[in-house]
Formats: sequence, structure tokens, C-alpha cells
Amino acid sequence: MNYPILMADTIDSGIKDSNELMHQLKIIVKSMNKQKHSLISPLTITLGDEFQGVCSSVPHAILMIISIEEMIIKNQYNIKLRYVLNFGKIETKINSARAYEMLGLGLTEARKKLNSLKTDDARFCISIGRNRKKSEEILNDAFFILQSFIDSWNVKDYELVAAFIANSDYKKVAEKVQLDKSSAWRRRKSLKIQEYNRVKNIILAILKSMK
Repeated sequence: MNYPILMADTIDSGIKDSNELMHQLKIIVKSMNKQKHSLISPLTITLGDEFQGVCSSVPHAILMIISIEEMIIKNQYNIKLRYVLNFGKIETKINSARAYEMLGLGLTEARKKLNSLKTDDARFCISIGRNRKKSEEILNDAFFILQSFIDSWNVKDYELVAAFIANSDYKKVAEKVQLDKSSAWRRRKSLKIQEYNRVKNIILAILKSMK
């Protein structure tokens, strides 16, 4: 049977503090695993800098990717992840306790795609099946644009970016982060928050059409 398999690894993990990286990944995985309706096999750290899981649906998997990226921003983690979402075959019984001891072509394909991303500019690879090729192309294009905004932000901007993601009203954000209103308006514009939200809305619209 085919399932949405989600894999991710950390970019440049070798130059990160290993203890801090593991701590951050554990927090991310634990937080995402609370969304029990979204997973049939929980996110599990398989190597020091990687994790994988099996999602209950493609839309849930894509929403989880966005949630992870926004959690990294909210928590001001200085890490970047590569993601592969591969809708593929798992031949063994699904492990509902940990994403271990499962075999199938879908998992093999996901691993190959994750490795191939290491020589690509994109951090996201969405592969959701032959009958969804058009949606797949649009999603990959949308995530590439989304990545361009996220990767343009410095960690020192994350507190402000997270505030804007939570509330698009620059006046309220100005109060929260103690900026004057004109500065908050300029920062929202320079950080391209509205553009980020527009692309995210496109992704969400595609997901609704898939249900």
C-alpha cells in the first residue's frame, strides 16, 4: 500500500554543535508527534541529524513541513532542513510506535531523493503520485519560492518574522516587539512577509483541492 513518507535531514550538520542540534531536533519531533491525527508512524530520529515518519495524508504531511519551518523560526533555531515527501509503497506492517523496521520501495525512493537534494538548490522535494503531477509541479514551485523568503531571513530576524506570521497587523506587532509603527511597517515590507503569506496561501489552496 502507498503512504506519504516524510524524511528530513539537517544541512551542514557537521559544523553544528551536536548536543544543541540533537536537543533542537528532539523538540521539533516531540512537538510534531503531538499531532497524532497527522501521523500513522511518528516522526523518529533515525540518525543524529535526520528524522522520518509516515503521515496520514499528503495534505497533513505538507502542513507538517510548514509547521516545522515556522517552529524553527519561532524558536530561533540556527538550522536548515531538507525535506522529501514521497507517496510510495511500504510493504511491511506500519510501525505505529516508531518509524523503524519498515521496508518498501517508497522508503527507498524517499532516501534516494533526500540524498539527491544535497546537490540541489531546493530544500523541498514533493512527490505525491502520477495522478497528481500538476499539483506536484505547482507545490514544488511554490515551496521553492517559499524557501527563497525563509532563507533570506537571518536568525536575528526570526523573532520579528515569527511575530508577523502570528499577526499580520504591523501595528500590533510593533507593540509586541517594541518597535515604532513606521519601523514595523518598513520591516514587514523588507522581510517580504506579505509575499511569504501569499505563497503559503497558494499551497493551502492546493491542499484543499486535494481533499
